[in-house]
Amino acid sequence: MIVIPRNQAVYSMSPDHPPAARIASGEQVVFETSDCFGCQLTSEEQKVGAIDWERINPATGPLYVEGALPGDVLNVEILDISLADHATAVEMPGEGVYGHLPTKETTRIFPVKDGILAFNDRLTFPVEPMIGVIGVAPAEGSVLTGTPDSHGGNMDCNRICAGSTLYLPVNVPGALLAMGDLHAIMGDGEVCVCGAEISGAVTVRATVLKDCALPTPFLIREDLAAAIFSAKTMEEAARGATCRMRQFLLDFSSLPSADAGILLSLSGSLRICQAVDPMITCRMELPRRVIDALEVLLP
Repeated sequence: MIVIPRNQAVYSMSPDHPPAARIASGEQVVFETSDCFGCQLTSEEQKVGAIDWERINPATGPLYVEGALPGDVLNVEILDISLADHATAVEMPGEGVYGHLPTKETTRIFPVKDGILAFNDRLTFPVEPMIGVIGVAPAEGSVLTGTPDSHGGNMDCNRICAGSTLYLPVNVPGALLAMGDLHAIMGDGEVCVCGAEISGAVTVRATVLKDCALPTPFLIREDLAAAIFSAKTMEEAARGATCRMRQFLLDFSSLPSADAGILLSLSGSLRICQAVDPMITCRMELPRRVIDALEVLLP
């Protein structure tokens, strides 16, 4: 199996990046990743303001998938996520949803052992490994890895975890898939501008889909499906995710348009993935039992 080491990293999604590796459609590959700080924070005495910000949000890759052409969809099955033995989180003035409140920088490093993150002597959490940055190259130009958009990128959706399948648009030959910014655990919103940031490795299977009408980025798991949308404002992101899921129901089921909207209002869950990046990301979720009851044929 091909392994892409963490030193094969990019800081933008771009059609101009040379591939770090190539695979045939349907093959597996391992992406070794650094944390979002580029592994620069190694003690709680260090402050994030003093690190090299040119090394923030490295994404391992990109991966060239043979046969992927513009207009196709890339099916990315997330098979496994392994984590390092510690995670890092920071709080700093001017960053996050409540960035006007902190008066000093704080760095916390949490031990991670046997699937448990120790927050302090009294509070622990089971880890819920997820991928913060995962995306493909845009059709033209360059998008920083810290920014989400229609190509994926820094969506910080905590549903993107092992056992899920993410569908991304193919904008350039080979798709040029890259990923990083793993979290041991992160709540919806990522309100202080980071989760439990951690290094690790992600095993995926990447398959090219032809003539696929899914509204990408789109996520399917055993328990739910979600349309993901990023925009400049919360309102635009919420509307975009909802409209994408409504269109999915119209394209993949026999529901009339009015029923599709009513169904979303009854059983859909509109959630904030992150509210702290240059673009805000929301998702509209539907339970798989609803989708299965509609006899939707998923790709």
